[in-house]
Amino acid sequence: MRASCLAVAILSLIASRADAAIIDWQAELQRCRALRQNVAPLLQAGQGISAVGRSNTAVRRCIWIQRRAVRKKIPGAETW
Repeated sequence: MRASCLAVAILSLIASRADAAIIDWQAELQRCRALRQNVAPLLQAGQGISAVGRSNTAVRRCIWIQRRAVRKKIPGAETW
């Protein structure tokens, strides 16, 4: 009984991680493009991307997404 409960718990954890790992690349890249347009004035004002990135979780995620997309050669990926 305990073994079966443990097995079900482990399988549910594995399944939830597998679902979380799937990335809709085109949707993420589109969000990042929109965010980049909003951040562009800060960059032009002299703020570095690292300074902007540290202050905003969405920007950090977009930088991460962009780097992974470029590494995986996803169509539409561009470096910041």
